Amino acid sequence: MVQKICFVTIGATASFDQLLQAVLSGEFFQALEALKYTHLLLQYGKNGKRFLEELGNINRHGIEISGFDFNTKGLGQEMWSTKAAKDRAEGVVVSHAGSGSILDALRIRVPLIVVPNTSLLHNHQVELAGELSKQGYLVHGHVDDLPSALRDSEAHRKKLQAWPPNSHGADPSGRGLAGVMDEEMGFYD
Repeated sequence: MVQKICFVTIGATASFDQLLQAVLSGEFFQALEALKYTHLLLQYGKNGKRFLEELGNINRHGIEISGFDFNTKGLGQEMWSTKAAKDRAEGVVVSHAGSGSILDALRIRVPLIVVPNTSLLHNHQVELAGELSKQGYLVHGHVDDLPSALRDSEAHRKKLQAWPPNSHGADPSGRGLAGVMDEEMGFYD
């Protein structure tokens, strides 16, 4: 059987219980099954393990679930597990709207759903997710309707924009993301 993985990360610094509850809901499992997902992998943070333990008798629609709190080596391996391979169909990354997680997923070039944590103070996450969605890099998801974002990501995978963006036809600095960031910040040689 070919695997198709949905990897969810809530980040390392702030808990995001609403996202965990949304991805462990019957509606989300039903959407995963309809889109032929086989696995749900969760990075659930310091307090999230209880959500897995409390799942109870919810219909998981045949989806295999696993998770962990934090990976000190980063989430690259987990994100790469959503890429298509010999025994795997391309999956999706569902992420909080932290810029580090977003950049990691964009570099790997996998379909990405970004869900801002609107409970944070001075919330820049909504603006970041909205702008990157408008530019075609990701799907802006909401905890109250993740099944819809999952369906949107299936259509979005056909038109993924490459990252880093290239505004001149070639990397102006030859330094990849660092060059793009320097250009965006106005630092020219």
